[in-house]
Amino acid sequence: MILLMFGVMFLLIALELPIAFALIAAAFFYLHTGTQIPPSIVVQRMSTGIDSFPLLAIPLFVLAGNLLNSGGIARRLFDFSIALIGHMRGGLAQVNILASLIFSGMSGVAQADAAGLGTVEIKAMKSAGFDASFAAAVSASSAIIGPIIPPSVIMVIYGVLAQVSVGDLFLAGIVPGVVIGLLLMLTVYILVVTRTVHAPVQPQASAQELRRTFVAAIPPLMAPIILMGGLLSGVATPTELGAVTVVYAVILGFIYRELTWKSLVRAMSETAVATGVLVFIMAAAVPIGWAIAVNNVPALFAGWLLSITQEPWAALMVINVLLLIVGCFMETTAILLIAVPTLLPLILQLGIDPVQFGLIIIINLLIGATTPPFGVLLFIVQDIARVSFGEIVRAMLPFYIPLLVALLLVTYWPSLSLWLPLMMK
Repeated sequence: MILLMFGVMFLLIALELPIAFALIAAAFFYLHTGTQIPPSIVVQRMSTGIDSFPLLAIPLFVLAGNLLNSGGIARRLFDFSIALIGHMRGGLAQVNILASLIFSGMSGVAQADAAGLGTVEIKAMKSAGFDASFAAAVSASSAIIGPIIPPSVIMVIYGVLAQVSVGDLFLAGIVPGVVIGLLLMLTVYILVVTRTVHAPVQPQASAQELRRTFVAAIPPLMAPIILMGGLLSGVATPTELGAVTVVYAVILGFIYRELTWKSLVRAMSETAVATGVLVFIMAAAVPIGWAIAVNNVPALFAGWLLSITQEPWAALMVINVLLLIVGCFMETTAILLIAVPTLLPLILQLGIDPVQFGLIIIINLLIGATTPPFGVLLFIVQDIARVSFGEIVRAMLPFYIPLLVALLLVTYWPSLSLWLPLMMK
């Protein structure tokens, strides 16, 4: 019956039923056809499954990202990045990645990076003479850095599901996030040197221009410093740091006079909608997770995989492939909510650190957000760049290489993600 439940769920998703309703419908189908348990258990599980203090960080980080987008922060960071490296091979494509790397320390959602910073980046790249589809591909691939370098909404969700420290996850994401940014910049450099793409270069900024843009960017740059300082010193929890970031974003917006009361209300409204959708999906997935546990699916999956191989490296390779395939067809949060309770017992049995596995699964799912046919980041940048979906997919092809290389590094080099958390302990 558990296979039929998943079959119903995938069928409803294929019919474009909202993911949350597909999950709830699949849970009711399982209860009605496979058990004598009353349907009220679904509502009970939904209400108790999201009763967790760390989840309060989600609306705070989403609101902080919306406020930073509304307050002119993205433009100031982009201007500073242009002055700093706009003259390098790749020009504004390199600037795009660097700006996303910096902005990732403020926004916890890839969609916020793609929609907020991406609007500034793609417009500037098109005006400078870059191909629109290439500009969109760079923006989509660099946007996944956002949830890897803290703050990160998806890390909060994983931390709650796996019952591991959200602070450790935040620290574990810093080095892999920087590595992904460097690999993307190297890819752009190779594409330009081999003349695969045309990349106009900006004139080198004068010392005065670099100083001016840096001074303008100092207040925004303080946001990730405050967050990192709070994490490294342990003076506040990630949830409390989310609240501090929101207050700081509001103050900056009003100082710059780009955040009005109207835009503040709009940012709060967008946050309420985004958080409501996300939490509803999380609540809807709880009964599915309960059904998975009741039917001993984790043990069955572990037995199947261990019958194929008992080598941790091979098991991780199989898991990576499965996650990458599923990521092409399902929403990121829904996969996370189903995959973690299924895979975590096996991961612990293989002796793999759950913090490292958190980075593995998160990178997998973020790559899925850039892959057709349902990559949400592709749809966002397509709308901004005004190009066809096929053009963006073709332009994305070279960027899958550095993303997959980064995934392999995190998978088979544990110290890459665990070094900083272990050092802080």
